[in-house]
Amino acid sequence: MTSRRIAIATLASTLLLAACATGPEFEAHPPIVFVHGNGDTAALWQTTVWRFESQGWPRDRLHAIDLPYPLARDDDSVAQPGRTSTAEHMAWLKSEVDKVLRTTGARRVVLVGNSRGGYAIRNYIQNGGGERRVSHAILGGVPNHGVWAIKGFREGNEFSGTGPFLTALNAPKNAAGDEVTGPVQWLTIRSDSNDKFAQPDGVWIGARGTPTRVGFDGPALKGASNTMIPRVDHRETSFSPAAFETTYRFITGKAPQTVAIQPEATPVLNGKVSGLGLRPADPNSGNYANNLPLPGAQVSVYATDGASGARIGNAVHNKTVGADGMWGPFNGQPGVQYEFVISAPGYATTHIYRSPFPRSSNIVNLRADRLAEADKSAKSSITLTRPRGYFDAVRDKMRFDGKAALPGVPPAGAGVSSSKINLSQDGNRPISAEFNGEKITGRTWPVADNHLVVLELTY
Repeated sequence: MTSRRIAIATLASTLLLAACATGPEFEAHPPIVFVHGNGDTAALWQTTVWRFESQGWPRDRLHAIDLPYPLARDDDSVAQPGRTSTAEHMAWLKSEVDKVLRTTGARRVVLVGNSRGGYAIRNYIQNGGGERRVSHAILGGVPNHGVWAIKGFREGNEFSGTGPFLTALNAPKNAAGDEVTGPVQWLTIRSDSNDKFAQPDGVWIGARGTPTRVGFDGPALKGASNTMIPRVDHRETSFSPAAFETTYRFITGKAPQTVAIQPEATPVLNGKVSGLGLRPADPNSGNYANNLPLPGAQVSVYATDGASGARIGNAVHNKTVGADGMWGPFNGQPGVQYEFVISAPGYATTHIYRSPFPRSSNIVNLRADRLAEADKSAKSSITLTRPRGYFDAVRDKMRFDGKAALPGVPPAGAGVSSSKINLSQDGNRPISAEFNGEKITGRTWPVADNHLVVLELTY
């Protein structure tokens, strides 16, 4: 494409996005409700919220919600312990939007969803009365045409492109064949080819070599403004700086002054402690993640040395979690790395190391964990996790305990968000990880004493 054509296309796109933000009912800072994906938590929106705040968006108009049971059912029509149906998911979103409207006094909200969160948004707007309460809907990495679209294959699952749920959502809404419901303004954000859930091959759903009949453009919707960001992965369609810039421009009609996060003098931190659901009667079903509070859990916070991971003095915060699950508030210090220690009956003592927090947040959610059977023979078990994106060995510069190759991360493609090292040597020593410039250093802790270590990336 010539530079002239690129300039014309960019101008047209800018004018379209600006038009979406105009009108007599548009507010300078409408309330935004963020909806996480399958198995995730509100915490994934932390950096996105910080970026909106850094643009002057009032903190009390940014709402990241937690679905109590965030995993979808295997079959949407069959009840399953610890999982939600599409109807339950939509009802929860509707109740949360109603709360935000009551609290803010606003007439409408902006909804921003990642992955499965976009299903609840579409269902609410189309079937739950949301078309009157929502001005803009932004869908990042939402598998709108399914993760697979194979007739006769698991069509009861909500991620089936040929199943009843998505078939109904995608049915034409007008003579033009639009798949979205007006008068809401719609934006989809997708990757060019690096989204694990928009792949023509079934490699990421355990069916390598089998066509999914879904293309890289599966998240795009007819009638929406459809945007593609090169090389972003499934989660980065919502949580990356580029996704924020695209989202902000669509809502406001102008570019943000910066995508950088502006620091605060004293970050105040808080969040919810949750755990894992009890193993159901079926021993093969395993534990399941939930976002329910874990009352009685004890949380201690330590300032640590960034180079060695060693604690600097005694705990700077201690709390026994109450019925609401909240472990704070805690007044942090800028530039300080922290270790969060969670102790709860039935769980391993979980040590979570985080890089410094530039701003306040009430969604610093913590999850207690259990030792897996395969890890119990190790001297120490350390997991590196990236909640807001995946690891791509081709794209990213990363190291874990001094090695560039991360265990469990394939040589190509972005489909894994955690890597684990099980050490066979005794001793308490530093262990570091680096990802595209963000570095975290923790300490090893003994598995024999029921300890787990997590190095959690922020960016």
